[in-house]
Amino acid sequence: MQLIDTHVHLNFDVFTNDLEEICQRWREQGIVRLVHSCVTPSEFPTIQALAHRFPELYFAVGLHPLDVDQWTEASAREIHHLATSDPKVVAIGETGLDYFKASNRPQQEQAFWLQLQIAQRLNLPVIIHCREAAQPMADLLRAFWREYAPVAGVMHCWGGTPAETQWFLDLGFYISFSGTVTFKKATSIHESACMVPEDRLLVETDCPFLSPSPERGKYPNEPARVHHVATQIAKLRGVSLEHLATQTTENACQLFGLTLGSRTPPPPFPVSSSGG
Repeated sequence: MQLIDTHVHLNFDVFTNDLEEICQRWREQGIVRLVHSCVTPSEFPTIQALAHRFPELYFAVGLHPLDVDQWTEASAREIHHLATSDPKVVAIGETGLDYFKASNRPQQEQAFWLQLQIAQRLNLPVIIHCREAAQPMADLLRAFWREYAPVAGVMHCWGGTPAETQWFLDLGFYISFSGTVTFKKATSIHESACMVPEDRLLVETDCPFLSPSPERGKYPNEPARVHHVATQIAKLRGVSLEHLATQTTENACQLFGLTLGSRTPPPPFPVSSSGG
């Protein structure tokens, strides 16, 4: 059985001394590919080094909505350059809107719009963070679709209602569920996990956050625990874990342009001396 964890943050200091052991555990659980998200372009050299240390790890570049105070006139050019500097970059993000922790809505929307433009130009998917912003997010995406063209992507760590879920399905997005889908009281997330078509479903850990049950509350979360997420979704949908794993792995490969081949990870690409 193979799984793909479509959203990790392994560059946190909490992982520094244990990455080899963490890697061994994800390999033992059949995690054959991982997608490392990016909070700010300044992380790029560190994430790139990890992607070449662990051949099954691919990554994104972008600016998180809670970090848009770092956005400058040069940011879009920088993200575009970094996204084309390494063949292991498979997405733009994470980007999006977060109205739960910040009130700088115009700045978030501008940075998100410009990152959508980069994704559209480069034909890369976007990894979208959306918290307390489903309606404005859907409105902005519809506006972008009208002015430019649809962009592929994923609503990551999804926690919206079934009605909100349908908005983003209608826009062509994949929906990714994290450890929150294993929480007993997360009934709305459970309903959303049941309604997503099987060819648009993804799984993730969002590690080091959101450890799933039965590991809930244990920090840091790690990629090996994505099997708990997959197990819960399979139970909710009334399918076998093997079926769920096969389908979500195919979906991740489709969205991010990943290939599997043999179980053995491919050799790493050379890392540029400039770090991108």
